[in-house]
Amino acid sequence: MNQPFFPSNSARQAVMEHGGETMVRCFQCGTCSAVCDLASEHFNFPRRQMHLAQMGMLEELASDPSIWLCHQCNDCSARCPQEAHPGDVLQVIRAKMIESFSAPQFMGRMVANVGRTWPLLIGIPILFFVVLLGLTGNLRVPAAPFPHGEFAYELFVPHRLIYAVFFPVAAFVMWALWSGGKRYWDGLEGADRRRGSWLGNLWPVLEEILLHRRFAKCGAAAPRRQGHLPLVLGFIGAAATSGLLIVAIYIMHATMPLSLLHPFKLLGNLSAILLVAGVLLLILFRRQAKADDGGASTAFDTYFLTLVALVIFTGVVTEAGRFVLPLGLSCGLYVIHLGVVLSLFLTCPYSKFAHFIYRTLAMMHERMVVG
Repeated sequence: MNQPFFPSNSARQAVMEHGGETMVRCFQCGTCSAVCDLASEHFNFPRRQMHLAQMGMLEELASDPSIWLCHQCNDCSARCPQEAHPGDVLQVIRAKMIESFSAPQFMGRMVANVGRTWPLLIGIPILFFVVLLGLTGNLRVPAAPFPHGEFAYELFVPHRLIYAVFFPVAAFVMWALWSGGKRYWDGLEGADRRRGSWLGNLWPVLEEILLHRRFAKCGAAAPRRQGHLPLVLGFIGAAATSGLLIVAIYIMHATMPLSLLHPFKLLGNLSAILLVAGVLLLILFRRQAKADDGGASTAFDTYFLTLVALVIFTGVVTEAGRFVLPLGLSCGLYVIHLGVVLSLFLTCPYSKFAHFIYRTLAMMHERMVVG
């Protein structure tokens, strides 16, 4: 089984330093597993996983799908007599698993230590676009008159430059997600015997995840579903809009920028609204969680939510800026927007985005083992 090696003492210390220090309070009473509505007879959690974390046995945890079957409902944390917060500890362990399976490893470490590295993770992509525009002679504000009567950002950052950056980045992201996911899937193979086809179990799992059905069983953290669902749908809509814009430009030969009433533009704006709603609901949930046992947040989570908020904010302001802001300021905001989007892309195999891959694989493994 190809699993990463964690020296027990350093692994235990790493979990504690990243927000899992409460695990030392656990005395294995079993209340957490007893109250969890997502645990099953075959995949029971989080009592066993808390014990493995206390022992620093992250290698065993790496091959345990229960780490990802947990949705951090935090019903266990709300009822824990020792306030060991099992849901939060498993959240930290998931972050360590993403780091351990990451490829290349230095990217996983950078995102895992985002409390210190966030200026680099955001600043370098923005600086990259500034340098790229300078080297290609595009670091200047376009002057009127414009070819189609109104300013379009393509006059400032040509589409070919965007494709030259984001197509290779998309290929890198797919490779990184594939590499980490394959290592995880191969590691699970020795844990239980799987039956059935991979593709045959994929769609039911994707449907369950996209509709957030397991979140409906959560108690203490049930409001998180209200934020997660529009956020996921917003990302899907934004991805679809990006693909449709390429169709509009190169197949439909549409004039840019599209009208605000164009179907593709409406889909993009609706996706932005869903993303804004999702982020705001998650922020409100996190504030409420501080007052009860709905779950703690780490720098790992805060960075992802902040980066998504920056992408949304700069995107909305950039779109509106064409009409109400000075052209130079709008172009500057557009560069920042491209930079934070690039940061979001580059870090998604190592951030909360990676949950989608590992949780999907864990739930497929569950279906193929239990039936």
